Amino acid sequence: MGSWRERFEAPARAAAANSTRAAWLRAAATRVTTPLLPDDYLHLVNPLWSARELRGKVVAVKPETEDSATIVIKPGWGFSFDYRSGQYVGIGIPVGGRWTWRSYSLTSDPDTSRGDKTVAVTVKALPEGFLSSHLVKGLARGTVVRLAAPAGEFVLPEPLPEKLLLVTAGSGITPIMSMLRTMKRRGRRSDVVLVHSAPAEDAVLFRDELQALDDDGVVTLKLWLTRDSGRLTPEALTELCPDWAERQAWACGPGGFLDMLTVAYEGAGAGDSLHIERFALERGAHGAQGGTVTFGTRDKKITVDGATTLLEAGEQAGVQMAYGCRMGICQTCVVMLDKGCVRDLRTGVEHVEGERIQTCVCAAAGDCTLDV
Repeated sequence: MGSWRERFEAPARAAAANSTRAAWLRAAATRVTTPLLPDDYLHLVNPLWSARELRGKVVAVKPETEDSATIVIKPGWGFSFDYRSGQYVGIGIPVGGRWTWRSYSLTSDPDTSRGDKTVAVTVKALPEGFLSSHLVKGLARGTVVRLAAPAGEFVLPEPLPEKLLLVTAGSGITPIMSMLRTMKRRGRRSDVVLVHSAPAEDAVLFRDELQALDDDGVVTLKLWLTRDSGRLTPEALTELCPDWAERQAWACGPGGFLDMLTVAYEGAGAGDSLHIERFALERGAHGAQGGTVTFGTRDKKITVDGATTLLEAGEQAGVQMAYGCRMGICQTCVVMLDKGCVRDLRTGVEHVEGERIQTCVCAAAGDCTLDV
């Protein structure tokens, strides 16, 4: 039977809590409200109070560029503000009657978040990204969202290296922005160079703030505009930052951009100095054709396109599978592929029956069956 304490806390065991006191309060509420759950009462008082999940309310949507916006969220009960600059957070949005999840880098400074009890993510609307477009152009203030706890290992280094290179492209600037804001607030000074690639100056996220950080001596800003100069190359990187191979580097951006940097650093014998964050799935980049996904033990199936992950396919079919980061990092979503073929949306690598796959980053490459 277990101890009396285990029996007392059992109904609230799944609640996210970071303090013993919070866990006991939730357990007590669960015991006295059974057979109804505390959420059945708490939601009536405040939609952000939940003993089963982390929630937040959108308090502002601030345009950054023509196709991007910063979403400011006030988390509810149980959210920990002890995250680190550079980490990401999972956000669940109600769309079309169901919850759709994505992970986005936090752009807020943790010190500021602890003070005003809000967090911020900055989202760029992608042509093929329905949810990102909805977040940028269709999300209303007051919307209640679900949250996953901040996570990720791509974080501001402590202590700061003597010479640091931050190199980003497009929306890959977002985790770096949190790092820069933290460095400014804490008065950290080091030799920091930011090389940022964007199509044009009006497409640079946080352009004015980045320039102000340069003026304040927090960072030396080097912009590379691809419409004028083409893609950033190792030769261009050398032009902008001649000693790049001697610096510890934190890089975030599209897959091809990060692949270029990886080859350059390894070629210079400095591969261990490069730390990368693959910011998002490049859906459709490798031509996955889609197919019918069968969930073997659930007797359910659904036909999806080649840009829909297997995890999303399951959610559309009413099959709930385990997940964590939804970015291919944490390995929580790994399952066995029983039949068929799937393709990793990040790399284009195909996986066949008998292999274990990550449902959050793989899509159907023809008909397939999962052992779930």
